[in-house]
Amino acid sequence: MKLSPVVRRLTRLRWDFFVVHTGQHYTRSMDSIFLEELRIPRPKYDLGVGSGTHAEQTGRMLIGVEKVIREEKPDVVLVEGDTNTVLAGALSAAKLHVKIGHIEAGLRSFDHRMPEELNRVVVDHVSDFLFAPTLGARRNLLREAVADEKVFVTGNTIVDALEQNLRQSRKKEVRAVTFSPHLLCTIHREENVDDAARLKSIFKGLGLVYEKSGVKIVYPMHPRTKKRCREYGIEPPRGTEVIEPLDYFSFLKLESDAQLVLTDSGGVQEEACILRVPCVTVRENTERPETVEVGANVIAGVDPEKIVDSSLRMLDRERNWPNPLGDGHAAEKIVAVLQDHLQ
Repeated sequence: MKLSPVVRRLTRLRWDFFVVHTGQHYTRSMDSIFLEELRIPRPKYDLGVGSGTHAEQTGRMLIGVEKVIREEKPDVVLVEGDTNTVLAGALSAAKLHVKIGHIEAGLRSFDHRMPEELNRVVVDHVSDFLFAPTLGARRNLLREAVADEKVFVTGNTIVDALEQNLRQSRKKEVRAVTFSPHLLCTIHREENVDDAARLKSIFKGLGLVYEKSGVKIVYPMHPRTKKRCREYGIEPPRGTEVIEPLDYFSFLKLESDAQLVLTDSGGVQEEACILRVPCVTVRENTERPETVEVGANVIAGVDPEKIVDSSLRMLDRERNWPNPLGDGHAAEKIVAVLQDHLQ
């Protein structure tokens, strides 16, 4: 979703480009339907990597992406975010001396236990073009001795994506949800769902939020979380309606209509901030501090009492904060930088 504005910009300018899909997400609800809804070109290469340990998944991606780069000989490889796909794409390009553009560079949670944080740091330090979404992200890069001339503050492409897709999402009817009002929950990160004690604590917090607010929680559950719930024998609490993962437009509809979002996703923190939906982050830290600074988001951790206290406080929050993430022209700025430096 976040790379789609760049793809659309490249298409409009008739650049010679192609998309590589590693297959890190491979179910229809989390993969092909996004491409269809966003009306972007089908990937030229689909590596079909699937799931596995970090080493297995990243290793298969490295092998696949390297073959693509050797065959296509691109001038630049663009990656966005902090996934294993981003790490593999950047490392493959770096080893073959192909320039790398990292979109969403400079985000830091300063928690090296998170695999996403390790991916961010490594990718930033092998990249040639670091497209920082905010001035704070730029400062993080400069503190790590990244050369100033490599860093470009562009805003976040998620603002572009929301502006391009929000109107279409409002036409969606989410049949899996038959009640209103609602809160929205997304919990899927490894540090939360791969730890039974943390997941139980989070679910207890969700139960307390429903008990104190009286508002039901909609939870499109990630396959990883569902698998762990079965393994641990954990049931979602009363007042939490678990549904299947949603397509992008349906999720956007639920998110924009929610009274509150509870999440451990960085992207959802950003979306909620832009949509002016109060957010409670169920983690100990965030790499999106700007959302906290403007009052759109609060860090609750996984303590049940902290989750419910934070939720009740945010439900009373005025939705009048400014958007700190960009002006909706990030894709144009990114492509303009590449035009200037690759000609």
